[in-house]
Amino acid sequence: MPNRQDTQELKQRLFALLKERAYREGNIVLSSGKIGSYYIDARVVTLSAEGAYLTAALILDLVKDKNISAIGGPTLGADPLLGAIAALSFLDKKPLNTFIVRKIPKEHGTQKRIEGPALKKGDKVIIVDDVVTSGGSLLDCISILRQSGVIVEGAVAIIDREEGAIENLARVSCPLTSIFKASDFKISKI
Repeated sequence: MPNRQDTQELKQRLFALLKERAYREGNIVLSSGKIGSYYIDARVVTLSAEGAYLTAALILDLVKDKNISAIGGPTLGADPLLGAIAALSFLDKKPLNTFIVRKIPKEHGTQKRIEGPALKKGDKVIIVDDVVTSGGSLLDCISILRQSGVIVEGAVAIIDREEGAIENLARVSCPLTSIFKASDFKISKI
């Protein structure tokens, strides 16, 4: 795990990548259905080697003191984060299983909604996503996990658009932590 000084450096590097490669101004329809005046395509960064490393290191640092069985989240926003998190946690000699929650079950095979090493009733997890607006994808994920008896301890996002996700997740007793907020992108650097 990075130390505090390293964490700030990693955060600055990730912010620079997101600002340069992922942040775009202009009207666009968001997954929440709202029209935003800007868009942050975090997958442009999280699917790059450096971006995957930086996000995984920062998320692992945020959850290092949590007593959790696994970390996962909704497909597609969480997918690139989770592979990097699993690999980096293994390299750090603190292996952490990951999982992906499907929006709809597969029509073939086992028809699971939760993919990855099996979670058991009572397992404590953290969920992650790249960008959150209202938190709808995370709320769906929480519902599916809780139906399986899994305890969601909290959520982590790379970027919170500051449009209701914190409040909506709080209503279901799931605190949200973000590495960045949308307002950070209005200033020149972190």
